Amino acid sequence: QPVESGGGMVQAGGSLGLSCGASRRSFSSYSMGWFRQAPGKEREFVAAINFSGDTTNYADSAKGRFTISRDNDKNTVYLQMNRLTPEDTAVYYCGARWRGSPASRSSAYEYWGQGTQVTVFS
Repeated sequence: QPVESGGGMVQAGGSLGLSCGASRRSFSSYSMGWFRQAPGKEREFVAAINFSGDTTNYADSAKGRFTISRDNDKNTVYLQMNRLTPEDTAVYYCGARWRGSPASRSSAYEYWGQGTQVTVFS
């Protein structure tokens, strides 16, 4: 079960870093994805990284502003978010997918964390 952390409140234009940890010893065999869900909206893809960390995938809204990375020695995946806007306000979820590609569809992920709230105010 992934566990997200690092959410909070930040002013527009600022930065925030999220972390997602997992206790599984096979963490390095899971591709990981970040998704988000704003009130009244469907869950949407943000970024994903494959199990070895050499392939990433970003939503258009995240390209150039967000960076996904992972440290398999620490069983953790990160999402660094820069130049945040109020439209980035959402609950951010981390998903895990066994040895798959860094997919953008949420149905591809087998395990999910509880989410962490990110609020960007202007």
